[in-house]
Amino acid sequence: MKVSEVMTRDVKTVRPDQSAQEAASFMLSEDAGSMPVSEGDRLIGMITDRDIAVRGVAKGYGPDTLVRELMTGDVLCARDDESIEDVAAKMSRAQVRRMPVVDSNERLCGIVSLGDLARETDDQSAEQALEGVSAPGGQHNQG
Repeated sequence: MKVSEVMTRDVKTVRPDQSAQEAASFMLSEDAGSMPVSEGDRLIGMITDRDIAVRGVAKGYGPDTLVRELMTGDVLCARDDESIEDVAAKMSRAQVRRMPVVDSNERLCGIVSLGDLARETDDQSAEQALEGVSAPGGQHNQG
């Protein structure tokens, strides 16, 4: 089964010129700990609640800080034609619960979550990803 068959297509994103407060509000309304950052249909980064609450606060940034100052620009993505097993393995290695999905033109076309994998599959993919996400991580490198 391909990830395009289980991903969420209606992806909510934030722009790099929006404030951290706006990004946090979107995360709250979507009940998500991370949001893709896009310019048009191009994925340029991800911002997480941890980016805002830990890194931002540690550096003394306020709620008006722009998303571009806090986001992670090097984003691990899934391709829409990848198998769910391969994507689950990627999610496990990267220890992420949500992963953006891009098409062959590098355009953001969806997002896949552990919940999507669990709902739509009857194999070990979601379990594999969850085990990796839940495992103790190494040193965090978030700039």
